[in-house]
Amino acid sequence: MRVNRIGRARSAALGLSLVALAAGATTAAGPAAARPEAAPAAAAPSCSTAFRIEQKLASGTTWRMCWRFESRSGLVLEDVSYQPPGEAAPIKVLNSAKLAQIHVPYDDGKNEFNDVTDYNFGSGLVNLVPGECPGGTIRSVKVPDGDPAHPNVKGLCTTTRSRGHAYRMQADTGDKVYQAQGKDLLVYTVNKVGWYEYMTEWRFQDDGTVNMNVGATGSLSPYDYDAGDGRGWPLGKGAKAYATSHSHNVFWRLDFGLDGSSKGRVEQYDSVVSPPAAGGQGPTNKTTRTNVTKELAGDAKDMRWWRIVSATGKNKDGHARSYELVPGPTAKYPGRAFTKHDVYFTEYNKCEQYASNNPLNCGAGHGKSVDTWVNGQTLTHPVVWVNVGFHHIARDEDQQPMPVHWQGFSIAPRDVTAMNPLTPAALAGQNGHVEPRS
Repeated sequence: MRVNRIGRARSAALGLSLVALAAGATTAAGPAAARPEAAPAAAAPSCSTAFRIEQKLASGTTWRMCWRFESRSGLVLEDVSYQPPGEAAPIKVLNSAKLAQIHVPYDDGKNEFNDVTDYNFGSGLVNLVPGECPGGTIRSVKVPDGDPAHPNVKGLCTTTRSRGHAYRMQADTGDKVYQAQGKDLLVYTVNKVGWYEYMTEWRFQDDGTVNMNVGATGSLSPYDYDAGDGRGWPLGKGAKAYATSHSHNVFWRLDFGLDGSSKGRVEQYDSVVSPPAAGGQGPTNKTTRTNVTKELAGDAKDMRWWRIVSATGKNKDGHARSYELVPGPTAKYPGRAFTKHDVYFTEYNKCEQYASNNPLNCGAGHGKSVDTWVNGQTLTHPVVWVNVGFHHIARDEDQQPMPVHWQGFSIAPRDVTAMNPLTPAALAGQNGHVEPRS
């Protein structure tokens, strides 16, 4: 999928474990009876109107953020806040979020690319046609280091999309169904790098979830074919031309600012299933928490997850607000040290911006990739790096053009609000232990 160096040139750029799972706050009978803990109010987005995105969805949830554009990462979102129905003020979620690398090694070992840093990913922004942004707005972007003849690109779409059921619950009496259809704010761009066209999308759901995805489409490279020795797949008539297989290792960089503070903490949760105890009806499952106090290179496994916890804010039930990392399907690539782990938690350093081949001068002896930045520092302002891999073995259906293949992950609110933020008024009193109806 890459232009060969002899083909069309691409523009190059320069624990604590075994503890209670919830902090012990007593749950009130309903959200109206609980008192929120004091937390810094989320400031209005620190940008001019031209660089502000604000969308109130049909459910009453409002997302606010600023955007800017880099020649490497492309779209960068900053000062991201979420205000669901029932919250008097916006709740800040992220200081910033962006792509931090697209690493593309080929299976034959002949080519390896860092699309974000080596090829000025952002400068490949393309114009969108109205049909690609139905019901939305296409904004003009001044692209740094782009084509001097066309510095402004109509390349940023903001629109809304339906996602299906947000929830469904049948009442005990059976004569009432509570259901709602969810809505998302969708923000996306398309960047062309060689033969690939990358669709970078951010979906902000009305329930507070954020989905981050990269979709690859465009064309298969006409240059990258091998002899059919197991490192490619035959395309076209017979078995003569084998498109070389390759990986896409996509990294995101998230700087959380929950409740307006960067001093969050990281927690890891692991669950262990044990055989049934004597007299028990089934296996037992015990979940433990480990406080991640120092930088960590983490690996996903069954029944393991992480959350980033607010240092200052609590919901109306008195529980600390947090966001949980929800990984998507991945094919981990073991060929490079920086791709050997699924997530990295590092202490904030302004110079550490790209997961591999970081081009910034961070000083003598400072590593160029995220794995080298995990060196035992205490986490007071954690930055989260998420790595999601995809092994692309081409198929006949990839011609022509190639269908989009997606990879990504989500962050989901955990105790950000005291109840489902989309709870209907008739169920607003059912918070905490609700006795079954007789």
